[in-house]
Amino acid sequence: MDEHSQLVHDSRQRCEAWGLQPEAFPSFSCIISDAELRVLRDEYAEVLSVINSFVPKLFELVTGLPVLLIISDSQGCILQLTGDETIKNLVAQSGIKVGLVFKEEEAGTNSMTLALLSGKPVQIIGNEHYFRFLGSSVCYTVPLFDPDSPRVWGTVSIMTSVDQHNPLLLAMLNGIVESVHRELLVSRQNVRLNLLNQIVIEGTRHGIIITDRAGFISECNTLGEAWVGARKHAFFEDSLNNSRIVQCIRDVLASGTEYRDIEVHVHQSNSVEDSICLFDAYPVYDEHGNLSSAVVQFRDITERHRTQQKIDFLAYHDDLTGLHNRRHLIIRVKSLIDDHPHEAFALMLLDLDRFKRINDNLGHHYGDKLLTLVADRLRSILSPTSLLARMGGDEFVVLAAQICDREHVSTIAQDLIDAFKQPFVIGDYEFHMTASIGISIYPEDGSSFERLMRNADIAMYHAKEAGKNQYVFFESEKNTNRLDQIVLENSLQRAVQNKEFFLEYQPQIDIRTSTVIGVEALVRWQHPTHGLIPPNTFIPLAEETGMIEPLGEWVLETACRQLADWLAKGFRPLRMAVNLSLRQFMKPSLLSTIRNILSETQLNPDYLELEITETMTMDFAYTAELLQQIRRLGVHVSIDDFGKGYSNLFYLKTFCVDQLKIDQSFVQNVTVDKSDGDIVSTIISMANNLNIDVIAEGVETVEQMIFLKSQGCYRMQGYLYSRPLAPSQVERFLRNSAFHITGGNLCAQSSL
Repeated sequence: MDEHSQLVHDSRQRCEAWGLQPEAFPSFSCIISDAELRVLRDEYAEVLSVINSFVPKLFELVTGLPVLLIISDSQGCILQLTGDETIKNLVAQSGIKVGLVFKEEEAGTNSMTLALLSGKPVQIIGNEHYFRFLGSSVCYTVPLFDPDSPRVWGTVSIMTSVDQHNPLLLAMLNGIVESVHRELLVSRQNVRLNLLNQIVIEGTRHGIIITDRAGFISECNTLGEAWVGARKHAFFEDSLNNSRIVQCIRDVLASGTEYRDIEVHVHQSNSVEDSICLFDAYPVYDEHGNLSSAVVQFRDITERHRTQQKIDFLAYHDDLTGLHNRRHLIIRVKSLIDDHPHEAFALMLLDLDRFKRINDNLGHHYGDKLLTLVADRLRSILSPTSLLARMGGDEFVVLAAQICDREHVSTIAQDLIDAFKQPFVIGDYEFHMTASIGISIYPEDGSSFERLMRNADIAMYHAKEAGKNQYVFFESEKNTNRLDQIVLENSLQRAVQNKEFFLEYQPQIDIRTSTVIGVEALVRWQHPTHGLIPPNTFIPLAEETGMIEPLGEWVLETACRQLADWLAKGFRPLRMAVNLSLRQFMKPSLLSTIRNILSETQLNPDYLELEITETMTMDFAYTAELLQQIRRLGVHVSIDDFGKGYSNLFYLKTFCVDQLKIDQSFVQNVTVDKSDGDIVSTIISMANNLNIDVIAEGVETVEQMIFLKSQGCYRMQGYLYSRPLAPSQVERFLRNSAFHITGGNLCAQSSL
């Protein structure tokens, strides 16, 4: 029996022992008077004020759900009831109202008393309530703790109908209460800071030195003595150990000069580092207008100064490696161009080869440590005239100034390549790494930072394509090997007519039955001169130019025709998943296009699944109506890349959605990144609670599969099962593939 079940079980036993009748209404004996309630609410005024500042956000998050917010004190006395009037009237009929003191021996099993008892969030669902009249409701309660002590200050609850139950509501309420707690903590700290400020002002906590007209110290406080060695009745020039302050006092006494907010470094004998102070020095005049004394006041700003230094450092440095960052590099390059326009320098863009496998296989901890070791090694071999910066990820840039010629640059680049000959050791692992370097030279390869970086990037990709572990200089004629956007755009206009596009299909597996339940259609472009163009290159361009509309229509028709052909050949029914672009989704003729294609291909609508992204659901009214119309056609709808975009629990419940597709960026790290694992678990739990199917894409390892299965996700797609396949390969896959799990390991048998 888990902790929650035990808590409910023990409570029910206590209720039975007290003789409470489940079918009756509770009899409440303790209801405080209005006067007592006002006193109590005054005591909790700060808490109520902070909670109520979050109430609009809470109701915004549960838009469309009938909820009642209940706030109690540490004894269970209800201080506030806010929200749905229907639920408020329901509880009022049973005697629950503001001022009522909830006691388990009268109120039975309920989330408020159990949260106060356990000090933990509690949810009581339906018949878990002791009294039957509450069986149609669900209550979520989170205790609120005093920021200054471990005692429970009270509770915050939300109540709704049992058919609206979702565990995410408790998680959401817990997040709100944590925000309230932080706000209270900040408020308390501000009160203390204000009190401390008053003490500082009233107690004159600044260093104070007052001299007479002759320069003898007439008054000084403890800080004045400690910081600069001031001694009462001593001559200031003999007493003070800071020459800057001495000179300022001379000027004040000699000519009445005033100084304000002068920064000085003060050395204290009991400290290794100097303190930083701001001081004021000004004259004091007697009733006759004659200069009578000098006053020096100084205040310690050491911590503020150090904090500002850290902020300034982080603004221009990478926080992981301590190297200069992109912002600093841009400033340095532009400075070289402006100040020395005729002097050559080189930008070397260095990218680690196959670095991604480190993060994927061992996790980001090892990846970050490796990047730090690489930064240290590169820094150690570069001359003082070179600047090393990290651009992000596994990309570094070397700015080599005062270069003589290309041979000089080649020597630096080869030293960088050679720096990777020795392995990098982290714990028990040895990492044998290489790097690819692209080089551009000012001014021949560009007269701006942006152009120089673009050309270095092009050269770096040439180094990758040539086999990695080498450096390549930018050459303008080689740029034709990388598709120019204008050429690519012109090619797109003819690609559909020339039948340069084709589809591959990636199987989707149900591991419970070890069967292929569907395939996803993926578009590919075989350019007649440039070869296979990656989708992430031509899809964004197709969206920008509007070519995504005819291309998307071709994909939809081709995929439906292919599935109809497989069915005609006797293969068992599958579901064909086809991605819709935003332009397609917003096009008024989408429904008629789908209807016509299904009619022409004679495909059963139940076998077609359209994948949309979360960003397409931003226009709620349009999306809700369109999805309903698509579902009326008999076509299924799936939300692709779920978790990366805009999410709203109410919208998701309202939309006609059959399936959520967990984005592969989360799946890749579920076994090594707790945050990604928690996100995936939450998505699966939410989908299951809403009776929505869930499928994980990008499943590449057995460990990922086992994790997903343990969380209740049984539909999967990824390289663990199959890469995207040509139609003929799909047919062989369907005939010859079988999957089974033995001892926690998945085995795939296929003739492919």
